[in-house]
Amino acid sequence: MKTKLTITVDSDLVPAAKQHARGRGVSLSSLIEASLKEMVRDQGPSFTERWRGEFRAAANPGDSRYDALARKYL
Repeated sequence: MKTKLTITVDSDLVPAAKQHARGRGVSLSSLIEASLKEMVRDQGPSFTERWRGEFRAAANPGDSRYDALARKYL
């Protein structure tokens, strides 16, 4: 199912974008949709998804800076 989307772009961009789409034989909407699909598909895992569970608390007894950070963040 398609959904209508209203976007705002620089007025100088519209004619060039329409010409680019015409040159490819597609509508401007199709061109934008394809670009968005490509961006979403190419998007890898986020920083937190990549690193979740990879860090372990260091054993560093007696270091007051470590103890303060551990109390705050662990």
